[in-house]
Amino acid sequence: MTLTFQTKAQGPKVAYLFPGQGAQAVGMGKELYDNSAAAREVFDKVDESLGRSLTKVLFEGPEDDLRQTINAQPGIMAVSLACVKAMEENLDLDEMPQPIVMAGHSLGEYTALAVSGVLDVADTTKLVQMRGQLMQDACDQNPGTMAAILGLDQMALEEVARETGVWVSNINTAEQIVISGDRMGIAQAMDLAAARGAKKVIALRVGGAFHSGLMEPARAGLVEAIESMDFHNPTVPIVANCTGDPLNTADSIKEELVAQVSGCVQWKRSVDYMMGTGV
Repeated sequence: MTLTFQTKAQGPKVAYLFPGQGAQAVGMGKELYDNSAAAREVFDKVDESLGRSLTKVLFEGPEDDLRQTINAQPGIMAVSLACVKAMEENLDLDEMPQPIVMAGHSLGEYTALAVSGVLDVADTTKLVQMRGQLMQDACDQNPGTMAAILGLDQMALEEVARETGVWVSNINTAEQIVISGDRMGIAQAMDLAAARGAKKVIALRVGGAFHSGLMEPARAGLVEAIESMDFHNPTVPIVANCTGDPLNTADSIKEELVAQVSGCVQWKRSVDYMMGTGV
C-alpha cells in the first residue's frame, strides 16, 4: 500500500521544516513506533524498501552504526515522516496544520519529497540510501571535514574560503556559517577566520566535506538514480536549498537535488522567503 500525506488540512497555515544529518540519536522514533499505528506503518515501509531492519539500528544502535551516513540519512527521514503521520492520526482535519510551503535542511529536502507527493515513501527511501552511499564514496575518494564559523559575515568568510581553498557550504544565519574542505584547508580557514574577528570557530564531527566541490564524484550516480524514478509535481511548494526559491515542478526539483549535493545550502535565504509568505 502507498503511504500518502495530508497537505490539504484546514488548520493554521504553517511551513513544514525537516532536519538534516546530525539530528540522529539512538532511540529516536521508538516512542512513536510503540504508540502510533500510523507512525509504525512508516517505519515498516522504510524497512521493507531497504530490505533490512533500519529500525533496529534506530532504536538500539550502537551509536557508531547510526552515525554512518547510510543509516543516519534514511533514519532521520523515517522519523520525520513518522512524526507527520502520527500528527495526522491524532488531529482532525480542521486542527491539522496546513503547510503552504515546505523546506528541509540538506537531507531534509528529501523528506519534503515524500510529504509533498513528489515521490512515494518507498522511492524516497531508496533515493536517500543511494544518496548516502554516493556521498560516503565521495568522502572516501576526497576526505574532508567541516567547521562552523560564528560572528563573521558571509563576505568576509567567502574571502577566507578563497584564500584557503575551502567552500562556504551552509549559510544558516547571517553570522552562523559552515565551511567545508580538506582537513588542512579547514584548519587554515579556522585560524584565519579567528584572526579576522570570528567570535567562535567550531570543528564539526562529520564524515566528510559535505556541500562542497569534494562531493562532485557523487553527482553522476545521483543523476542516474533520480532519472530512474517517477517524479511528480509537489502538492506544496518546496523551498530550494540552493536558491531559497519555491519549486513547483518535478523537473525543477530534480535539478535542485543534483545541485544540492555539492552546492551551498542557503538556509537563511530559505527561511527569509518562508517568513515572507506569512507563516
